[in-house]
Amino acid sequence: MAIEAIARIGPDAAVGVGAIVGERQIEAAIEGGARFLVSPGASPRLAEAGANTAAPFIPGVAAVSEALAMRALGIRTLKLFPAEAVGGARLLAAIAAPLPDLVFCPTGGVNPANAKAYLALFNVACVGGSWMRPKEAMLSGDFGLVERLAREAAAMRSGGLLGS
Repeated sequence: MAIEAIARIGPDAAVGVGAIVGERQIEAAIEGGARFLVSPGASPRLAEAGANTAAPFIPGVAAVSEALAMRALGIRTLKLFPAEAVGGARLLAAIAAPLPDLVFCPTGGVNPANAKAYLALFNVACVGGSWMRPKEAMLSGDFGLVERLAREAAAMRSGGLLGS
């Protein structure tokens, strides 16, 4: 299993698994060595299963009502997806005051041009984006480019919960 191979690379590697879309995937991912789980969204059954697992579960939400449903289950770290399509950094800034205990990882439309706007928000811990692994680089095996883009993305931390 790919998860097990990646987890063996080093004990400092925090291997996460996404996109979790079913309850059975949770157990398989954890057995394979996943230390956290990410989902693009969460049905009530998936959210409950994720809330009751030992590994952190980061479900995707696209609306305040969904965020409140996850909060009611004790889940405080959420993925905003698809971030740009549902309001992006402006949405997260607007909900920060009424939901100050929720932390987000926006994905979906996040790129180098808008990532810093997200990271400047106190309720954003990190961002995710596929710009760090361009399709051409993946197909050609240009993992040097992937590494460079990932390092540049990691260097974007300015403000937010992660500090500068």
